[in-house]
Amino acid sequence: MGNLCTQRQSRKLAGMSTMLHHSDRRRVLVLGATGTIGRASVQALMRRGHEVVCFVRPHAQSGVAMSAELPAAATLRVGDITDPESLARDGIRGERFDVLVSCMASRTGVPADAWNVDYQAHVHALETVQRAGVAHMVLLSAICVQKPLLAFQFAKLAFEKKLQESGLPYTIIRPTAFFKSLCGQVDRVRRGKPFLVFGDGTLTSCKPISDRDLADYIADSLTDERRRNRVLPIGGPGDAITPRQQAECLFALLRQPPRIQQVPVALLSGMIGALDVLGRVATPLAAKAELARIGRYYATESMLVWNSESRRYDAASTPSTGTETLFECYANLVQGGAAPARGDHAAF
Repeated sequence: MGNLCTQRQSRKLAGMSTMLHHSDRRRVLVLGATGTIGRASVQALMRRGHEVVCFVRPHAQSGVAMSAELPAAATLRVGDITDPESLARDGIRGERFDVLVSCMASRTGVPADAWNVDYQAHVHALETVQRAGVAHMVLLSAICVQKPLLAFQFAKLAFEKKLQESGLPYTIIRPTAFFKSLCGQVDRVRRGKPFLVFGDGTLTSCKPISDRDLADYIADSLTDERRRNRVLPIGGPGDAITPRQQAECLFALLRQPPRIQQVPVALLSGMIGALDVLGRVATPLAAKAELARIGRYYATESMLVWNSESRRYDAASTPSTGTETLFECYANLVQGGAAPARGDHAAF
């Protein structure tokens, strides 16, 4: 564990991304630019010299975080991402674009939101950009769609199929767990509380990927012909790690003895059953039941490539990219670094 926790990999220097030759530069329309990965992707695209136009929701235009983190050279256009007429009128404006990059995703994952954004808004966008002559779409999906049990997974898969059958050249990227999803317990542990794990903490594992490493992968997919018309699972560098290993590393960084509290998965199942019953008479509780199902999924399923023949998750078959490790992120947080924003899926 010590080797995992103290491992340091060679770093890419800031701004090291090579500017592309003029002939390789693209005019890119980005959806979902105000999300965590969306902002990082816009930055990665700009570092490579692409011309970037971000189509954002009206209320996002005045967001302090967005204006601070998106490069000033990126063009912002405002409209309704669920309305194809708005996308054409307010986003594309009759101009030429080479690539559509979508980091857009439903905020909650509940059925209505998932089918409205993960599926229908993407269908509208696909049809609109095809009419506009866009030649390539890069889609940020999720590795968890390999074993779909939840509404948002079925919605994402439905659009993936639509895109693959559309005739538009595509790159579908399915990343593993994000750092922001695995940093939620740093503050509680620093406050003297135990690290919570489901089961014994070894039920699942993942190869976490940082925002920057994933964004670089997305940006490089515009010009890498080997990634064209492919579905690409991707993880971060290093070995797969379990929640228990995450806990052990965090306590080691804090120089504290490990305090790990095991939470029975059956507790989540009981909550889901109760909320399902209550949700028949109270719609908000039905949505909470779906959120609990999402929580149980991530508590029991690894974010790795699923081998359908052996019926198990396969860390060795999960490709790795980048240089930033989760344990380096933990070390930065312990030293006072800013925690990643976790949004609607924050669990702790």
